[in-house]
Amino acid sequence: MADVVDTRMETPTARTIRLRIPGLHGHLAGQHVDIRLTAPDGYQAVRSYSIASGGGRGALEPHELPDDELELTVEELADGEVSPYLVRGLQKGDQLEVRGPVGGWFVWRPGDSGPVQLIAGGSGVVPLMSMARAHAAAASTAPFRMLYSVRTPFSGYYTDELAGLAADAAAPLHVDYVYTRQAPAGSETKPGRLTAEGFMQRVLPASDSPTFFICGSTPFVEAVSGWLVDANHDPARIRTERYGGIGGTP
Repeated sequence: MADVVDTRMETPTARTIRLRIPGLHGHLAGQHVDIRLTAPDGYQAVRSYSIASGGGRGALEPHELPDDELELTVEELADGEVSPYLVRGLQKGDQLEVRGPVGGWFVWRPGDSGPVQLIAGGSGVVPLMSMARAHAAAASTAPFRMLYSVRTPFSGYYTDELAGLAADAAAPLHVDYVYTRQAPAGSETKPGRLTAEGFMQRVLPASDSPTFFICGSTPFVEAVSGWLVDANHDPARIRTERYGGIGGTP
């Protein structure tokens, strides 16, 4: 069982949750955990959630986490069985049944020195934020870029922290936002979905041999992965993860 240490709303529909898991000895950036809820009548529901913390860093105070703690950020789904409780009902001091961390392919390790391009659609930024935090914690010199597609300036996660990581001289993260419905005030770029041409102008070129980590809705992931393959990027360097929520194309 995991203890709920603290929580914070990231957006009106998303919540970051810090858990303490006895016996946990850290985790890899990009892994996930499975959470099981059991109703009074015995009905059970299990859902997987990406870990948001990375390199011993998280969003909540204090930012440095001991090895037996991690953070999740959960987006509420209107028709969900688990996420509404985690976002609206869970309280500090509660306990959750957790399995994991799980996963060894969609992960970034501090010893990886090659260029990395992170591509997030909506709440798909969560495991990529774990990688960005681990990159900063290791003061890694590996080139790191993030392309983050969100509906509006108010729907993005970790906005202030991402700005701070971009300004980190030791291990900078280049962040590029795409706004699909509403752009920030004063923006010279109109909101709209990504096109293949616009996308390729915003990501590392094939000549750099980057590794791609892509997370978002299934249509988003399939579209951008296809654009990368069409542009002669190595399919073996394109790693994808999809979430089950409602989402559209880029």
